[in-house]
Amino acid sequence: MSKWVEEEIETGLRVGYRLKKILDSSQSEFQTVDLVDLEPFGRTLMIDGLIQSTQCDEFVYHEALVHPALLAHPNPRSVYIGGGGEGSTAREVLRHKSVERCVMVDIDADVVTFCKDHLPENAAAFADPRLELIIDDAKAVLEKEQNGFDVIIMDLDDPLEGGPCYQLYTTEFYEMLRSKLNPGGIFVTQAGAAGIKQHRLPWAPINSTLRAVFP
Repeated sequence: MSKWVEEEIETGLRVGYRLKKILDSSQSEFQTVDLVDLEPFGRTLMIDGLIQSTQCDEFVYHEALVHPALLAHPNPRSVYIGGGGEGSTAREVLRHKSVERCVMVDIDADVVTFCKDHLPENAAAFADPRLELIIDDAKAVLEKEQNGFDVIIMDLDDPLEGGPCYQLYTTEFYEMLRSKLNPGGIFVTQAGAAGIKQHRLPWAPINSTLRAVFP
C-alpha cells in the first residue's frame, strides 16, 4: 500500500503527495523536522508536517527573496538574515561578491544542524568565512547589533498567533528594524502566499503593517 503526505491548502482543499521514503527525522526543542522523498518533488524538507522547500524548486523562493533586494542596492556589503535555518537564503546572499558580512540568526540549533547534515547544496554557504551563524532570537540579536546593515532579510515561518515568529511581524519590530538599516538600506520579508484565496492570511496583515512603518 502506498503512503501519502497530505497538505491542507485552504478550507475544503487538500493536496496529496506520494511518499517514496522517509530519509530522516528529528525533534528539536521547538519543532519536528523531517526529510522525505516525495515522488513529484524529490528530497523535501518538512517542519511540523508542512512542506518548507523541495529539491526541485526551492531556488525559486530563495532567489526571489534575495536577489531583487541585493541587486537593487548599489553596493550591498552587510546583510542580516533572520531565520533561514536551512542555509539556502545565505547561499543566495553569498553569491554576491560585494557582500563582506552576512549575519544569519536562527533560534533552532537542531534545525540548522539537521540541514547542514542533509542539504549538501548549502555546504559551501555554511563554510563561507563571510557567514556569521548565530543560534539565538533574531529580534534580540538585531536589537543589540551596533552596526547597521545594507540589506535585512527575514526568512521566517508565518506569524501564527502564539508561535515563535509572531513578534517578528509587529509594528514595534519593524520600527526597530528600520533603525538598523544603513542609509539607502533595503528590507525584505517573506509574507506567505498571495493567491486569490490565500492572501488574507498572512499576506494582507503583513502588508498593512509594513505600509504603516515604511510608507
